[in-house]
Amino acid sequence: MRFSVDAHAIGRRLTGNEVYVTNLLKGFAALDRSAEFMAYVSSGRARASVPERFTVRRVSANPFVRLGCDLPRRLRLDRPQLLHVQYTAPLGCRVPVVASVHDISFEEHPEFFQPLRLLQLRYTVPRTVRASARVLTSSEFSRRQIARAYGVDPEKVVAIANAAGPGWRPLPRGAASVAALQRFGIRAPFVLSVGDLHPRKNQVGLIRAFAGMLRAQAGLAHSLVLVGQDTWFSPQVRRAARESGVAERVVFTGFVADEELLKLYNACEFFVFPSFYEGFGLPVLEAMACGRAVACSNTSALPEVADAAALLFDPASGDEIARAMLDLILDAELRQRMERLALARSTQFHWHKTAEKTLEVYYQVAAGARRADRKVQHASRSG
Repeated sequence: MRFSVDAHAIGRRLTGNEVYVTNLLKGFAALDRSAEFMAYVSSGRARASVPERFTVRRVSANPFVRLGCDLPRRLRLDRPQLLHVQYTAPLGCRVPVVASVHDISFEEHPEFFQPLRLLQLRYTVPRTVRASARVLTSSEFSRRQIARAYGVDPEKVVAIANAAGPGWRPLPRGAASVAALQRFGIRAPFVLSVGDLHPRKNQVGLIRAFAGMLRAQAGLAHSLVLVGQDTWFSPQVRRAARESGVAERVVFTGFVADEELLKLYNACEFFVFPSFYEGFGLPVLEAMACGRAVACSNTSALPEVADAAALLFDPASGDEIARAMLDLILDAELRQRMERLALARSTQFHWHKTAEKTLEVYYQVAAGARRADRKVQHASRSG
């Protein structure tokens, strides 16, 4: 059996997409020693993140070249039983496709996207979903949204939860705080949020809520640390910080590698995630796995992921965001209880389970394709 995976996200700082495919490949290597796996990568740095026994093929980082030329050519040469992609399948794909669609925020909130990006997603993703043998997503919320938006059989869409990797773990708070100070100049106490600077992530609302909290509660020494790479929306986020009246308390770190992010998670007083829309919300689980209390939005898939292990708020309400943060700052007993609940919740998600369930889908799709081929061959002989 030969399975191919479009792993172009590896090594390219594509955040959640990169985390997803990297951990899947590691899980496949641990679970399945009989199948042959082929990873199609676009970065020279990717080889170090792909299991050693997997075959690596290079494809273009340019999506038009990759999807229009490179992947179709590789599939003709490699002849796998299926191809696994994220969001977009190549043109003229002659093998069954398994597509991971983590969310359809572009359908639900088009205002968060630039026009060309929105046009591309609204053309390629529906085409991919309808043409795929199976669609994978990371929550029941997203499964329902995808089936409804594209009119596909709900049985075709499979919800398989993501997880925080084993590297996310509690560290001694003191040592983590020293590392945060030495590396970033960040002094405790601070509140942490993680996500690319993007309108969907609602950093503007968070900054305003943080500023309002400081005005209402004099004497707080906290800073707000925003971890995430710049995007087209970054100027608006940075302007909100400048205009907040507490700009000296808002820290932008840019992109942070996992080994440094681990220390920031452990050094923060708690984690806040005010996103308007998430298909899963992996940073919530990462913070929980580090034993941090979490306050997050009550929208989309986040209540499903956090369950009762986080304080939930309406992300459109600055007052609710500020109240959740203030509760965790002022009530040490509440914060400690939420830390215990968070750590326990994180143990219910495992990449091993994610990879195992994904492989089950692979083998089901491959078996279905073989049955279809036999029917075609039988019909041809009968004719």
